[in-house]
Amino acid sequence: MDYERRGAAVPEGPVVVAANHYSHVDPVAIGMSLGLIRFLAVDELFGSSRFFDGLTHWLGAIPMPRTRVPLGALRSALAELAAGGTVGLFPEGVRVWVWGETEPRRGAAWLARRAGVPLIPVAIAGTDRVMGRGARRITRARVTVVICDPIQPADHAGARDPVGAMTAEWKRRVGEALEVVYREWAEEVARRPPPASRKRPSR
Repeated sequence: MDYERRGAAVPEGPVVVAANHYSHVDPVAIGMSLGLIRFLAVDELFGSSRFFDGLTHWLGAIPMPRTRVPLGALRSALAELAAGGTVGLFPEGVRVWVWGETEPRRGAAWLARRAGVPLIPVAIAGTDRVMGRGARRITRARVTVVICDPIQPADHAGARDPVGAMTAEWKRRVGEALEVVYREWAEEVARRPPPASRKRPSR
C-alpha cells in the first residue's frame, strides 16, 4: 500500500474506533494509524480464507455472531475498554462496493455510550483497490486513512435517541472526509498532463 494518514489526534485512554469498510486489509490500514486495536469480526468469516484467519488472529479479533445477539463479544469488548484498550468495529457490517450503499448499524455508538468512551470515526479510501470485494490477491494502490474528530457520548446525551444521533454523526463525518479525499485525488489526476504532452527523458 502507498499509505497516508491524516486528521485528528486520538484521545488518550480507551476508545471505540469505527470505520467504513471496503476490504479485508482495512484493519491493517487502521492499525498502521492507531496501533493495537481489537476488532469485532463476524465469526462466519473464520475458516473461509487462510489469509483472513491469520490476519484476524494476529490482530486479536473478537469473534461476533451475525445471526444472534452477540452478548459474549460485547462483554469481551467492554472488558477490553475497561482495561484501557481500543476496540474497532465496521458499522456497515459488511465490505461494501461503494460508500453509502449500506446504512450503518448502531453497535459502535452503543458500545461507546455504554462504556462512556469516545467514538472515533475513521474514513478509509483506496483499500477497495488494494483488495476489494471479489479480489483474490493484493494490488498496490494508494490508501488514505483520515482520523476524524472524536464523538463524545455526553454531547448526545440529551437527544431523544442518543445512540441513533451518534451513529448519524459518525456517518456524516466519515462521508465528509471521504468526499474531501476523493475530490483531492480527482483534482490531482486532472492536473496531470496527458501522455502525449509529457516530455521524454533525454538520452
